[in-house]
Amino acid sequence: MCRNIRQLHNFEPAATSEEIQAAARQYVRKVSGSTRPSQANQAAFDEAVEAVAHATAHLLDHLTTSAAPKNREAEAAKARARSAARYGAA
Repeated sequence: MCRNIRQLHNFEPAATSEEIQAAARQYVRKVSGSTRPSQANQAAFDEAVEAVAHATAHLLDHLTTSAAPKNREAEAAKARARSAARYGAA
């Protein structure tokens, strides 16, 4: 999975449409091998982003879990701590 795509399921508050759209854009960029499509491919790129975003929103709406929702700030702090341990403090 692309490193820039973050888990969106089981967070409180739930993932926003902007987060879903950003994840879809990253996925399509990864699959297409292009961060900026040519003008000839822009329409296909945009259509793919919308389709992936729709599928992602549908998936998130239908997933269930018995685990307690995660806290975004706590998860971000854990990620910063892992990064500091891996790369050293800035």
